[in-house]
Amino acid sequence: MHALIVVAHPDRDSFTHAVARAVTNEIRSPHTFEIADLIAEGFDPRYGEADLALFRNQSAPPADVVAEQKRIDRADALVLVYPVYWWSFPGVLKGWIDRVFTSGWAYGEAPEGKINKKLGRLQVHLLGIGGANLRTYARRGYYAAMRTQIDEGIFDYVGAAVKTSELILLPDADSPETHLETARQTGRRLFAEP
Repeated sequence: MHALIVVAHPDRDSFTHAVARAVTNEIRSPHTFEIADLIAEGFDPRYGEADLALFRNQSAPPADVVAEQKRIDRADALVLVYPVYWWSFPGVLKGWIDRVFTSGWAYGEAPEGKINKKLGRLQVHLLGIGGANLRTYARRGYYAAMRTQIDEGIFDYVGAAVKTSELILLPDADSPETHLETARQTGRRLFAEP
């Protein structure tokens, strides 16, 4: 089985990248993984004219979108590792979702309005790294809002099962090692038998 690990942080020495490495260090043969470092690879998150034309069924997908869709098509598991910016994804990751999870590929709409969820074979693992403490997330309802927006609003919409949805909150940790262990556990669970 194969995992696509998507990382959205500009600093390769960041805790976000350390979490991604902790996940991949637990993936053992015969399983494989690929890292999609969106910023290092220069992914353009801007939803432009070509994306709108695709949405309107007026053109084929742009080449960079097709390349990302092929990466996901090769994967059995999708792992998103990202810092929480303004209680959501960073812009590059949100733009990746906006541009790559297209109508016709990730979902379809039947004439009677029923949504055809096309990514049901994909398991999703979300590891968000937050700078606020758990009390802040709970008091303001941010964690519940993020789960509604991301877990349900994106992944349930396309039929992908969210198997892990973790907020790694550095202010609450005794040490970063505690959270790296959470990442390692996620890596060990990726292809574990149900």
